[in-house]
Amino acid sequence: MVYDIERYETFSAARYRDESPFKIHGGCGLMGICDESGGLMSGEDPIRAMAVQRDRGNGLGGGFAGYGIYPELAELYCFHMMYHDLVAKDTAEELLRNTFAIERAEPLPTRPVKGITYPPILWRYFMEPLESVLFEREISADDLVVSVVMVINATVDGAFVASSGKNMGAFKGVGYPEEIGHYYRLEEYGGHTWVGHNRFPTNTPGWWGGAHPFTLLDWSIVHNGEISSYGINARYLEQFGYSCSLGTDTEVAAYLFDLLLRRHRLPIELACKALAAPLWSEIDRMGADEAALMRSLRAVYGPGMLNGPFAIVLGFDGGMVALNDRIKLRPLVAARQGSRIMVASEESATRTVLDAPDAVWAPKAGEPVIARVAATECLCDTILEVAV
Repeated sequence: MVYDIERYETFSAARYRDESPFKIHGGCGLMGICDESGGLMSGEDPIRAMAVQRDRGNGLGGGFAGYGIYPELAELYCFHMMYHDLVAKDTAEELLRNTFAIERAEPLPTRPVKGITYPPILWRYFMEPLESVLFEREISADDLVVSVVMVINATVDGAFVASSGKNMGAFKGVGYPEEIGHYYRLEEYGGHTWVGHNRFPTNTPGWWGGAHPFTLLDWSIVHNGEISSYGINARYLEQFGYSCSLGTDTEVAAYLFDLLLRRHRLPIELACKALAAPLWSEIDRMGADEAALMRSLRAVYGPGMLNGPFAIVLGFDGGMVALNDRIKLRPLVAARQGSRIMVASEESATRTVLDAPDAVWAPKAGEPVIARVAATECLCDTILEVAV
């Protein structure tokens, strides 16, 4: 395949070319849907949910992540990559070849869509880590993937890892989400879990790599709001080897969930309590054991706590979790119909996909909505005996 390099603007230029001339800090829309039976849903469902919320964005960012979409290659890590030019592609591929056995490398399927302009080179790789590298570095396969993602995003000019998990992928760019979804031909995929996002950039500009979701391994985050604790969160994560190089507050949320759920093996309920911790006044009203546990979480994970207004949806191989900040300063609605659980910024999105929901509710501040796919096992299901 031959590329006209002149078509592709540099990532740095794209970061600032489409900067919004005005700010709507309550903007951005999101959704997540999970079929707990493991049934696969077409990518048309998340596209429809996000199209209803079009007014929550301004065309400077849209994206989706789907789970269960590569069943024939489910045991291989899949990297979705964005490249500014062929030099960046060659540099990143050399790093990948030195670290992984690449089973398949191919362009991401796309189609021309009005409104989608200046796309980067989009490629995907299905790979497994080289045993010699794992042995030499005395590292797990997941930790090796994390280290490679950090190196590429921070040091390879013009290359960006959009997703790096197994049996999942992120599809994002500059445009409205329904345009992005049709551009990536999402109707051709089937997933048991989908998350979606419509971006209205506030403190960071719109560019292809800066669209949501933000991912690491199987984790994907879509976010509405502003994480005012970004600085201390980023410094805390750097102690554990994470590099926050994308210039957006949402990046820290993806890495924090990886730290708490995969590396520290916290149950997902406790991880949510660590990130959206109860107020001290609430803790004072709890029973002795629960209060002691909450105080311990705040003491241990204080630098990782997310401050500011936010609604987030975390997608993972075993389902999804949606979470508001502890004061609920951003909208979040949940609904259930049969085995499907759905969350969104607006109720209209849930009723567009779930035509006859059994229940619709507004989750309380700091209380997660968790959906688990019955046929999968996930680190999120870890059970710990916590001494208090």
